[in-house]
Amino acid sequence: MSEVDPKIQRLRELRAQALQGGGPERIEKRRQQGKLTARERLDLLLDKGSFREIDMFVTHRATGFGMEKRKYLGDGVVTGWGTIEGRLVYVFSQDFTVMGGSLGEAHAAKIVKIMDMALKNGAPIIGINDSGGARVQEGVDSLGGYAEIFLRNTLASGVIPQISLIMGPSAGGAVYSPALTDFVFMVRGSSYMFVTGPQVVKAVTHEDVTFEELGGADVHASKSGVAHLVADTEAEVLYLTRKLLGYFPQNNMEDPPFVQTGDDPLRQDPELDRIVPHDPAKPYDIREVITRVVDNGEFFEIHEQFAPNIVVGFARLGGYSVGIVANQPAVLAGVLDIHASEKAARFIRFCDAFNIPVVTFVDVPGFMPGTAQEHGGIIRAGAKLLYAYCEATVPKLTVITRKAYGGAYDVMSSKHIRGDLNLAWPTAEIAVMGPDGAVNIIFRKELATAEDPDAKKQELVEMYRREFAHPYRAAARGYIDDVIEPRETRPRLINALQMLANKRDLNPPKKHGNIPL
Repeated sequence: MSEVDPKIQRLRELRAQALQGGGPERIEKRRQQGKLTARERLDLLLDKGSFREIDMFVTHRATGFGMEKRKYLGDGVVTGWGTIEGRLVYVFSQDFTVMGGSLGEAHAAKIVKIMDMALKNGAPIIGINDSGGARVQEGVDSLGGYAEIFLRNTLASGVIPQISLIMGPSAGGAVYSPALTDFVFMVRGSSYMFVTGPQVVKAVTHEDVTFEELGGADVHASKSGVAHLVADTEAEVLYLTRKLLGYFPQNNMEDPPFVQTGDDPLRQDPELDRIVPHDPAKPYDIREVITRVVDNGEFFEIHEQFAPNIVVGFARLGGYSVGIVANQPAVLAGVLDIHASEKAARFIRFCDAFNIPVVTFVDVPGFMPGTAQEHGGIIRAGAKLLYAYCEATVPKLTVITRKAYGGAYDVMSSKHIRGDLNLAWPTAEIAVMGPDGAVNIIFRKELATAEDPDAKKQELVEMYRREFAHPYRAAARGYIDDVIEPRETRPRLINALQMLANKRDLNPPKKHGNIPL
Protein backbone atom coordinates (compact mmCIF):
# COMPACT_ATOMS: atom_id res chain seq x y z
CA MET A 1 0.00 0.00 0.00
CA SER A 2 1.44 3.38 -1.02
CA GLU A 3 2.01 5.99 1.66
CA VAL A 4 -0.40 8.92 1.90
CA ASP A 5 1.07 12.17 0.65
CA PRO A 6 1.95 14.30 3.72
CA LYS A 7 0.00 17.24 2.33
CA ILE A 8 -3.12 15.11 1.89
CA GLN A 9 -2.59 13.74 5.39
CA ARG A 10 -2.42 17.32 6.70
CA LEU A 11 -5.69 18.14 4.97
CA ARG A 12 -7.36 15.10 6.54
CA GLU A 13 -6.10 16.08 9.98
CA LEU A 14 -7.38 19.64 9.62
CA ARG A 15 -10.78 18.38 8.46
CA ALA A 16 -10.98 16.05 11.45
CA GLN A 17 -10.03 18.94 13.73
CA ALA A 18 -12.72 21.18 12.23
CA LEU A 19 -15.36 18.49 12.74
CA GLN A 20 -14.58 18.49 16.47
CA GLY A 21 -15.79 22.09 16.89
CA GLY A 22 -15.01 23.16 20.44
CA GLY A 23 -13.70 19.73 21.34
CA PRO A 24 -15.02 16.34 22.48
CA GLU A 25 -15.73 17.47 26.06
CA ARG A 26 -17.99 20.32 24.99
CA ILE A 27 -19.74 18.14 22.43
CA GLU A 28 -20.41 15.53 25.12
CA LYS A 29 -21.79 18.21 27.43
CA ARG A 30 -24.23 19.28 24.71
CA ARG A 31 -25.35 15.69 24.23
CA GLN A 32 -26.02 15.39 27.97
CA GLN A 33 -28.28 18.42 27.63
CA GLY A 34 -30.21 16.58 24.92
CA LYS A 35 -28.98 18.88 22.16
CA LEU A 36 -27.61 18.02 18.73
CA THR A 37 -24.36 19.43 17.39
CA ALA A 38 -24.35 22.04 14.63
CA ARG A 39 -23.54 19.42 11.99
CA GLU A 40 -25.97 16.82 13.33
CA ARG A 41 -28.73 19.38 12.91
CA LEU A 42 -27.78 19.88 9.27
CA ASP A 43 -27.67 16.10 8.74
CA LEU A 44 -31.32 15.88 9.88
CA LEU A 45 -32.42 18.95 7.95
CA LEU A 46 -30.88 18.12 4.57
CA ASP A 47 -31.20 15.14 2.24
CA LYS A 48 -28.73 12.44 3.22
CA GLY A 49 -25.27 13.07 1.82
CA SER A 50 -26.20 16.33 0.11
CA PHE A 51 -24.45 18.82 2.41
CA ARG A 52 -21.41 20.59 0.99
CA GLU A 53 -19.55 22.69 3.51
CA ILE A 54 -17.49 25.77 2.71
CA ASP A 55 -15.18 27.93 4.85
CA MET A 56 -14.32 25.00 7.13
CA PHE A 57 -10.84 26.42 7.73
CA VAL A 58 -11.79 30.02 8.53
CA THR A 59 -10.48 31.40 11.85
CA HIS A 60 -10.87 34.76 13.53
CA ARG A 61 -8.24 37.46 13.28
CA ALA A 62 -8.80 39.03 16.70
CA THR A 63 -6.03 39.72 19.17
CA GLY A 64 -6.12 40.77 22.82
CA PHE A 65 -7.96 39.20 25.75
CA GLY A 66 -6.08 35.98 24.92
CA MET A 67 -8.01 35.57 21.67
CA GLU A 68 -4.87 34.77 19.67
CA LYS A 69 -4.66 31.53 21.68
CA ARG A 70 -8.36 30.63 21.17
CA LYS A 71 -8.69 29.78 17.52
CA TYR A 72 -11.06 27.13 16.21
CA LEU A 73 -11.41 26.03 12.59
CA GLY A 74 -14.73 27.29 11.27
CA ASP A 75 -14.99 30.00 13.98
CA GLY A 76 -18.20 28.67 15.49
CA VAL A 77 -20.49 28.41 12.47
CA VAL A 78 -20.96 25.72 9.80
CA THR A 79 -21.97 27.05 6.37
CA GLY A 80 -22.73 25.51 2.99
CA TRP A 81 -25.54 24.15 0.86
CA GLY A 82 -27.49 20.96 0.31
CA THR A 83 -30.90 19.79 -0.83
CA ILE A 84 -34.32 19.23 0.75
CA GLU A 85 -36.43 16.80 -1.29
CA GLY A 86 -33.89 17.34 -4.07
CA ARG A 87 -34.22 21.15 -4.08
CA LEU A 88 -31.24 23.42 -3.38
CA VAL A 89 -31.07 25.31 -0.06
CA TYR A 90 -28.30 27.32 1.59
CA VAL A 91 -27.67 26.87 5.31
CA PHE A 92 -25.69 28.05 8.29
CA SER A 93 -25.61 26.41 11.69
CA GLN A 94 -24.04 28.09 14.70
CA ASP A 95 -21.85 25.90 16.93
CA PHE A 96 -22.33 26.64 20.61
CA THR A 97 -19.30 24.50 21.52
CA VAL A 98 -17.03 27.19 20.02
CA MET A 99 -17.02 30.21 22.31
CA GLY A 100 -20.75 29.85 22.95
CA GLY A 101 -21.51 30.30 19.26
CA SER A 102 -20.64 33.98 19.69
CA LEU A 103 -20.55 36.10 16.56
CA GLY A 104 -17.33 37.83 15.57
CA GLU A 105 -16.06 39.34 12.35
CA ALA A 106 -15.02 36.07 10.64
CA HIS A 107 -18.11 34.20 11.90
CA ALA A 108 -20.34 36.92 10.43
CA ALA A 109 -18.40 36.98 7.16
CA LYS A 110 -19.12 33.27 6.67
CA ILE A 111 -22.85 33.83 7.15
CA VAL A 112 -22.82 36.87 4.85
CA LYS A 113 -21.04 34.88 2.13
CA ILE A 114 -23.60 32.07 2.18
CA MET A 115 -26.50 34.57 2.21
CA ASP A 116 -25.02 36.36 -0.81
CA MET A 117 -24.75 33.01 -2.62
CA ALA A 118 -28.37 32.18 -1.81
CA LEU A 119 -29.55 35.55 -3.15
CA LYS A 120 -27.49 35.32 -6.35
CA ASN A 121 -28.60 31.77 -7.07
CA GLY A 122 -32.23 32.18 -6.06
CA ALA A 123 -32.60 29.51 -3.37
CA PRO A 124 -33.92 29.56 0.23
CA ILE A 125 -31.64 30.31 3.16
CA ILE A 126 -32.10 28.48 6.48
CA GLY A 127 -30.26 29.69 9.56
CA ILE A 128 -29.88 27.57 12.69
CA ASN A 129 -29.33 30.03 15.52
CA ASP A 130 -27.58 28.92 18.72
CA SER A 131 -25.43 31.74 20.01
CA GLY A 132 -24.56 33.69 23.12
CA GLY A 133 -24.63 36.86 21.03
CA ALA A 134 -21.92 39.30 20.00
CA ARG A 135 -18.32 38.27 20.73
CA VAL A 136 -17.44 40.93 23.28
CA GLN A 137 -13.68 40.49 22.76
CA GLU A 138 -14.06 41.67 19.15
CA GLY A 139 -15.96 44.83 20.05
CA VAL A 140 -17.41 46.84 17.20
CA ASP A 141 -16.27 44.26 14.62
CA SER A 142 -18.92 41.89 15.94
CA LEU A 143 -21.57 44.62 15.88
CA GLY A 144 -20.61 45.42 12.30
CA GLY A 145 -20.94 41.73 11.48
CA TYR A 146 -24.53 41.70 12.75
CA ALA A 147 -25.40 44.76 10.69
CA GLU A 148 -23.99 43.10 7.54
CA ILE A 149 -26.29 40.13 8.17
CA PHE A 150 -29.31 42.38 8.82
CA LEU A 151 -28.70 44.13 5.49
CA ARG A 152 -28.69 40.78 3.64
CA ASN A 153 -31.88 39.70 5.42
CA THR A 154 -33.56 42.86 4.20
CA LEU A 155 -32.27 42.67 0.63
CA ALA A 156 -33.30 39.00 0.41
CA SER A 157 -36.77 39.66 1.80
CA GLY A 158 -39.40 38.83 -0.80
CA VAL A 159 -36.74 37.47 -3.17
CA ILE A 160 -35.87 34.12 -1.51
CA PRO A 161 -37.60 32.39 1.41
CA GLN A 162 -35.75 32.85 4.71
CA ILE A 163 -36.29 30.57 7.70
CA SER A 164 -34.73 30.92 11.16
CA LEU A 165 -34.53 27.97 13.53
CA ILE A 166 -33.82 29.02 17.13
CA MET A 167 -32.14 26.08 18.84
CA GLY A 168 -30.57 27.76 21.85
CA PRO A 169 -30.19 31.33 23.07
CA SER A 170 -30.68 34.29 20.76
CA ALA A 171 -30.14 37.53 22.67
CA GLY A 172 -29.46 41.20 22.10
CA GLY A 173 -28.67 42.14 18.51
CA ALA A 174 -28.83 38.47 17.53
CA VAL A 175 -32.65 38.50 17.65
CA TYR A 176 -33.05 40.95 14.78
CA SER A 177 -31.82 38.68 12.02
CA PRO A 178 -34.48 36.03 12.80
CA ALA A 179 -37.08 38.78 13.18
CA LEU A 180 -36.30 39.96 9.64
CA THR A 181 -36.79 36.48 8.16
CA ASP A 182 -40.06 34.98 6.96
CA PHE A 183 -40.53 32.25 9.56
CA VAL A 184 -39.12 31.67 13.03
CA PHE A 185 -39.22 28.19 14.58
CA MET A 186 -38.40 27.54 18.26
CA VAL A 187 -37.82 24.50 20.46
CA ARG A 188 -39.85 24.29 23.64
CA GLY A 189 -37.71 24.40 26.78
CA SER A 190 -34.35 24.96 25.08
CA SER A 191 -34.55 28.06 22.88
CA TYR A 192 -34.89 31.66 24.00
CA MET A 193 -35.13 35.07 22.34
CA PHE A 194 -34.92 38.43 24.08
CA VAL A 195 -33.37 41.84 23.54
CA THR A 196 -32.32 42.08 27.18
CA GLY A 197 -31.89 39.10 29.51
CA PRO A 198 -33.47 38.44 32.91
CA GLN A 199 -30.61 40.05 34.84
CA VAL A 200 -30.83 43.34 32.95
CA VAL A 201 -34.63 43.29 33.22
CA LYS A 202 -34.35 42.89 37.00
CA ALA A 203 -31.79 45.68 37.29
CA VAL A 204 -33.85 48.13 35.24
CA THR A 205 -37.49 47.26 36.00
CA HIS A 206 -37.09 45.18 39.20
CA GLU A 207 -39.03 42.34 37.60
CA ASP A 208 -38.05 38.80 38.56
CA VAL A 209 -38.44 36.71 35.43
CA THR A 210 -37.01 33.42 34.19
CA PHE A 211 -35.52 32.78 30.74
CA GLU A 212 -38.63 30.81 29.81
CA GLU A 213 -41.07 33.47 31.05
CA LEU A 214 -39.17 36.27 29.34
CA GLY A 215 -38.41 34.78 25.94
CA GLY A 216 -39.26 31.08 25.78
CA ALA A 217 -40.85 29.34 22.82
CA ASP A 218 -44.42 29.37 24.12
CA VAL A 219 -44.22 33.03 25.12
CA HIS A 220 -43.14 34.03 21.61
CA ALA A 221 -45.64 31.64 20.01
CA SER A 222 -48.67 32.90 21.97
CA LYS A 223 -47.94 36.40 23.28
CA SER A 224 -45.46 38.27 21.07
CA GLY A 225 -46.08 36.42 17.81
CA VAL A 226 -42.32 36.33 17.11
CA ALA A 227 -42.32 32.52 16.77
CA HIS A 228 -44.43 31.09 13.96
CA LEU A 229 -44.10 27.49 15.09
CA VAL A 230 -42.84 25.61 18.15
CA ALA A 231 -42.07 21.94 18.71
CA ASP A 232 -40.91 19.79 21.61
CA THR A 233 -37.67 18.56 20.05
CA GLU A 234 -35.00 19.76 17.65
CA ALA A 235 -35.67 16.80 15.38
CA GLU A 236 -39.34 17.79 15.11
CA VAL A 237 -38.47 21.39 14.21
CA LEU A 238 -36.09 20.17 11.49
CA TYR A 239 -38.74 17.79 10.11
CA LEU A 240 -41.36 20.57 10.03
CA THR A 241 -38.91 22.86 8.25
CA ARG A 242 -38.48 20.28 5.49
CA LYS A 243 -42.25 19.95 5.21
CA LEU A 244 -42.88 23.70 5.14
CA LEU A 245 -40.40 24.30 2.32
CA GLY A 246 -42.42 21.97 0.08
CA TYR A 247 -45.08 24.69 -0.23
CA PHE A 248 -42.64 27.39 -1.41
CA PRO A 249 -40.98 28.19 -4.72
CA GLN A 250 -37.20 28.57 -4.73
CA ASN A 251 -37.50 32.32 -5.27
CA ASN A 252 -39.90 35.09 -6.26
CA MET A 253 -39.50 34.41 -10.00
CA GLU A 254 -40.82 30.85 -9.78
CA ASP A 255 -44.16 29.24 -8.99
CA PRO A 256 -44.54 26.88 -6.03
CA PRO A 257 -44.07 23.20 -6.87
CA PHE A 258 -47.12 21.35 -8.14
CA VAL A 259 -47.59 18.00 -6.36
CA GLN A 260 -49.89 15.17 -7.39
CA THR A 261 -51.61 14.41 -4.08
CA GLY A 262 -53.98 11.68 -5.25
CA ASP A 263 -57.04 13.51 -3.88
CA ASP A 264 -59.87 13.78 -6.42
CA PRO A 265 -60.22 17.45 -7.52
CA LEU A 266 -63.93 16.87 -8.10
CA ARG A 267 -64.49 15.44 -4.61
CA GLN A 268 -67.48 16.91 -2.77
CA ASP A 269 -68.12 16.69 0.96
CA PRO A 270 -71.81 16.61 2.03
CA GLU A 271 -70.75 17.18 5.67
CA LEU A 272 -69.93 20.78 4.76
CA ASP A 273 -73.66 21.39 4.15
CA ARG A 274 -74.28 20.87 7.88
CA ILE A 275 -71.20 22.53 9.36
CA VAL A 276 -72.57 26.05 9.91
CA PRO A 277 -75.06 26.04 12.82
CA HIS A 278 -78.61 27.36 12.28
CA ASP A 279 -78.14 29.66 15.27
CA PRO A 280 -76.00 32.58 13.95
CA ALA A 281 -74.52 33.09 17.43
CA LYS A 282 -73.29 29.51 17.73
CA PRO A 283 -69.58 28.85 17.01
CA TYR A 284 -67.96 26.16 14.87
CA ASP A 285 -64.34 25.35 14.09
CA ILE A 286 -63.24 26.78 10.76
CA ARG A 287 -60.39 24.24 10.67
CA GLU A 288 -62.98 21.56 10.02
CA VAL A 289 -64.04 23.44 6.88
CA ILE A 290 -60.42 23.85 5.77
CA THR A 291 -59.40 20.22 6.26
CA ARG A 292 -62.51 18.95 4.45
CA VAL A 293 -61.75 21.15 1.44
CA VAL A 294 -57.96 20.84 0.99
CA ASP A 295 -56.05 17.87 -0.46
CA ASN A 296 -56.03 14.86 1.88
CA GLY A 297 -57.06 17.06 4.82
CA GLU A 298 -53.46 18.29 5.21
CA PHE A 299 -53.21 21.81 6.59
CA PHE A 300 -49.85 23.24 7.76
CA GLU A 301 -50.95 25.89 10.24
CA ILE A 302 -48.72 28.88 11.02
CA HIS A 303 -48.90 30.98 14.21
CA GLU A 304 -51.39 28.53 15.72
CA GLN A 305 -51.14 29.88 19.28
CA PHE A 306 -50.99 33.58 18.36
CA ALA A 307 -54.24 35.48 17.66
CA PRO A 308 -56.27 32.25 17.33
CA ASN A 309 -59.34 34.24 16.20
CA ILE A 310 -57.81 34.07 12.74
CA VAL A 311 -56.26 30.95 11.18
CA VAL A 312 -53.46 31.03 8.59
CA GLY A 313 -51.40 28.29 6.97
CA PHE A 314 -50.49 26.35 3.86
CA ALA A 315 -52.25 23.54 2.04
CA ARG A 316 -52.73 22.13 -1.43
CA LEU A 317 -55.80 22.27 -3.63
CA GLY A 318 -55.70 19.95 -6.62
CA GLY A 319 -51.92 19.80 -6.16
CA TYR A 320 -51.50 23.60 -6.16
CA SER A 321 -49.85 25.21 -3.14
CA VAL A 322 -52.14 27.80 -1.50
CA GLY A 323 -52.05 30.07 1.52
CA ILE A 324 -55.21 29.98 3.60
CA VAL A 325 -56.59 32.82 5.73
CA ALA A 326 -59.74 32.12 7.73
CA ASN A 327 -61.71 33.85 10.46
CA GLN A 328 -62.18 31.48 13.41
CA PRO A 329 -65.75 31.74 14.82
CA ALA A 330 -64.75 29.37 17.65
CA VAL A 331 -62.51 32.11 19.15
CA LEU A 332 -63.94 35.56 19.94
CA ALA A 333 -66.58 34.87 17.25
CA GLY A 334 -63.85 35.38 14.63
CA VAL A 335 -63.62 39.12 15.28
CA LEU A 336 -60.64 41.03 13.86
CA ASP A 337 -58.41 42.58 16.52
CA ILE A 338 -54.90 44.07 16.43
CA HIS A 339 -52.97 40.80 16.63
CA ALA A 340 -55.24 38.94 14.17
CA SER A 341 -54.98 41.75 11.62
CA GLU A 342 -51.17 41.86 11.80
CA LYS A 343 -50.83 38.08 11.75
CA ALA A 344 -52.93 37.75 8.60
CA ALA A 345 -51.36 40.77 6.89
CA ARG A 346 -47.83 39.40 7.29
CA PHE A 347 -48.91 35.98 6.01
CA ILE A 348 -50.68 37.43 2.95
CA ARG A 349 -47.63 39.51 2.03
CA PHE A 350 -45.40 36.42 2.20
CA CYS A 351 -47.78 34.52 -0.10
CA ASP A 352 -47.95 37.43 -2.53
CA ALA A 353 -44.15 37.81 -2.60
CA PHE A 354 -43.73 34.14 -3.52
CA ASN A 355 -46.59 33.64 -6.00
CA ILE A 356 -48.74 31.54 -3.66
CA PRO A 357 -52.50 32.03 -4.24
CA VAL A 358 -54.52 33.16 -1.22
CA VAL A 359 -57.78 31.41 -0.28
CA THR A 360 -59.87 33.29 2.30
CA PHE A 361 -62.73 31.80 4.36
CA VAL A 362 -64.85 34.59 5.82
CA ASP A 363 -66.98 34.51 8.95
CA VAL A 364 -66.36 37.87 10.62
CA PRO A 365 -68.70 40.01 12.74
CA GLY A 366 -66.43 43.06 12.47
CA PHE A 367 -63.49 44.65 14.27
CA MET A 368 -63.02 44.31 18.02
CA PRO A 369 -64.52 47.27 19.91
CA GLY A 370 -63.17 48.85 23.10
CA THR A 371 -60.68 51.38 24.40
CA ALA A 372 -57.84 48.82 24.64
CA GLN A 373 -58.11 48.10 20.92
CA GLU A 374 -58.64 51.71 19.85
CA HIS A 375 -55.78 53.02 21.97
CA GLY A 376 -53.59 50.09 20.89
CA GLY A 377 -54.01 51.04 17.23
CA ILE A 378 -56.74 48.82 15.77
CA ILE A 379 -57.14 51.39 12.99
CA ARG A 380 -53.49 51.01 11.99
CA ALA A 381 -53.58 47.22 12.38
CA GLY A 382 -56.78 46.84 10.38
CA ALA A 383 -55.30 49.07 7.70
CA LYS A 384 -52.28 46.73 7.47
CA LEU A 385 -54.57 43.82 6.66
CA LEU A 386 -56.51 45.91 4.16
CA TYR A 387 -53.24 47.06 2.57
CA ALA A 388 -51.94 43.49 2.29
CA TYR A 389 -55.07 42.26 0.50
CA CYS A 390 -55.25 45.33 -1.77
CA GLU A 391 -51.58 45.09 -2.72
CA ALA A 392 -51.58 41.35 -3.43
CA THR A 393 -51.59 40.41 -7.12
CA VAL A 394 -51.65 36.62 -6.74
CA PRO A 395 -54.94 34.78 -7.39
CA LYS A 396 -57.32 35.62 -4.52
CA LEU A 397 -60.28 33.31 -3.86
CA THR A 398 -62.87 34.11 -1.20
CA VAL A 399 -65.58 31.96 0.37
CA ILE A 400 -68.05 33.63 2.75
CA THR A 401 -69.38 30.90 5.01
CA ARG A 402 -71.49 33.01 7.36
CA LYS A 403 -71.04 36.59 8.67
CA ALA A 404 -69.37 39.33 6.63
CA TYR A 405 -70.30 42.54 8.40
CA GLY A 406 -69.26 46.15 7.98
CA GLY A 407 -65.72 47.20 7.17
CA ALA A 408 -64.54 43.66 7.90
CA TYR A 409 -66.50 42.50 4.82
CA ASP A 410 -64.50 44.95 2.72
CA VAL A 411 -61.16 43.98 4.26
CA MET A 412 -61.48 40.20 3.97
CA SER A 413 -60.60 39.89 0.27
CA SER A 414 -63.86 41.32 -1.04
CA LYS A 415 -64.55 41.81 -4.74
CA HIS A 416 -63.99 45.55 -4.28
CA ILE A 417 -60.29 45.06 -3.42
CA ARG A 418 -59.54 42.82 -6.40
CA GLY A 419 -60.85 39.49 -5.19
CA ASP A 420 -60.70 37.26 -8.28
CA LEU A 421 -63.49 34.83 -7.38
CA ASN A 422 -65.85 35.58 -4.53
CA LEU A 423 -68.18 32.77 -3.54
CA ALA A 424 -70.76 32.56 -0.76
CA TRP A 425 -72.57 29.73 0.95
CA PRO A 426 -76.36 30.06 1.36
CA THR A 427 -75.67 30.64 5.08
CA ALA A 428 -73.74 33.85 4.30
CA GLU A 429 -74.92 37.10 5.90
CA ILE A 430 -73.50 40.17 4.13
CA ALA A 431 -74.54 43.47 5.66
CA VAL A 432 -73.32 46.73 7.18
CA MET A 433 -73.79 45.23 10.64
CA GLY A 434 -75.57 42.45 12.50
CA PRO A 435 -79.38 42.49 12.73
CA ASP A 436 -79.38 43.48 16.41
CA GLY A 437 -77.28 46.62 15.94
CA ALA A 438 -78.98 47.56 12.69
CA VAL A 439 -82.45 47.43 14.25
CA ASN A 440 -81.33 49.63 17.16
CA ILE A 441 -80.24 52.32 14.68
CA ILE A 442 -82.88 52.08 11.94
CA PHE A 443 -85.91 51.60 14.21
CA ARG A 444 -84.88 53.50 17.34
CA LYS A 445 -88.03 55.68 17.28
CA GLU A 446 -90.37 52.69 16.86
CA LEU A 447 -88.61 50.86 19.68
CA ALA A 448 -88.79 53.90 21.95
CA THR A 449 -92.58 54.17 21.54
CA ALA A 450 -93.42 50.45 21.44
CA GLU A 451 -95.66 49.00 24.18
CA ASP A 452 -93.41 45.93 24.41
CA PRO A 453 -89.92 47.00 23.18
CA ASP A 454 -88.43 43.52 23.53
CA ALA A 455 -91.14 41.82 21.46
CA LYS A 456 -91.05 44.63 18.88
CA LYS A 457 -87.28 44.37 18.62
CA GLN A 458 -87.45 40.61 18.14
CA GLU A 459 -89.99 41.09 15.36
CA LEU A 460 -87.83 43.72 13.65
CA VAL A 461 -84.66 41.61 13.99
CA GLU A 462 -86.40 38.69 12.26
CA MET A 463 -87.61 41.01 9.52
CA TYR A 464 -84.12 42.47 9.03
CA ARG A 465 -82.60 38.99 8.94
CA ARG A 466 -85.04 37.89 6.21
CA GLU A 467 -84.33 41.05 4.17
CA PHE A 468 -80.57 41.42 4.59
CA ALA A 469 -78.92 38.44 6.32
CA HIS A 470 -78.29 36.47 3.14
CA PRO A 471 -75.90 36.58 0.18
CA TYR A 472 -78.38 37.38 -2.58
CA ARG A 473 -78.36 41.20 -2.44
CA ALA A 474 -74.57 41.14 -2.86
CA ALA A 475 -74.91 38.53 -5.62
CA ALA A 476 -77.48 40.72 -7.39
CA ARG A 477 -74.88 43.48 -7.64
CA GLY A 478 -72.10 41.14 -8.78
CA TYR A 479 -70.14 41.55 -5.54
CA ILE A 480 -70.51 37.80 -5.07
CA ASP A 481 -69.73 35.81 -8.21
CA ASP A 482 -71.80 32.81 -7.20
CA VAL A 483 -73.71 31.29 -4.30
CA ILE A 484 -72.77 27.63 -4.00
CA GLU A 485 -73.68 24.61 -1.96
CA PRO A 486 -71.00 24.14 0.70
CA ARG A 487 -70.25 20.63 -0.59
CA GLU A 488 -69.16 22.16 -3.93
CA THR A 489 -66.43 24.32 -2.36
CA ARG A 490 -63.42 22.14 -3.15
CA PRO A 491 -64.04 21.56 -6.88
CA ARG A 492 -65.01 25.22 -7.38
CA LEU A 493 -61.80 26.47 -5.76
CA ILE A 494 -59.60 24.05 -7.71
CA ASN A 495 -61.32 25.03 -10.96
CA ALA A 496 -60.72 28.70 -10.10
CA LEU A 497 -57.00 28.08 -9.47
CA GLN A 498 -56.74 26.45 -12.90
CA MET A 499 -58.65 29.32 -14.49
CA LEU A 500 -56.37 31.90 -12.81
CA ALA A 501 -53.11 30.09 -13.58
CA ASN A 502 -52.04 32.83 -16.01
CA LYS A 503 -53.45 35.78 -14.07
CA ARG A 504 -51.61 39.07 -14.61
CA ASP A 505 -52.23 41.98 -12.28
CA LEU A 506 -49.91 44.97 -11.85
CA ASN A 507 -49.64 47.69 -9.23
CA PRO A 508 -48.61 51.23 -10.26
CA PRO A 509 -44.82 51.67 -10.66
CA LYS A 510 -43.24 52.85 -7.42
CA LYS A 511 -40.18 52.40 -5.26
CA HIS A 512 -42.40 50.81 -2.59
CA GLY A 513 -45.65 51.60 -0.83
CA ASN A 514 -45.95 53.01 2.68
CA ILE A 515 -47.78 50.30 4.60
CA PRO A 516 -49.30 51.71 7.84
CA LEU A 517 -46.73 50.19 10.20
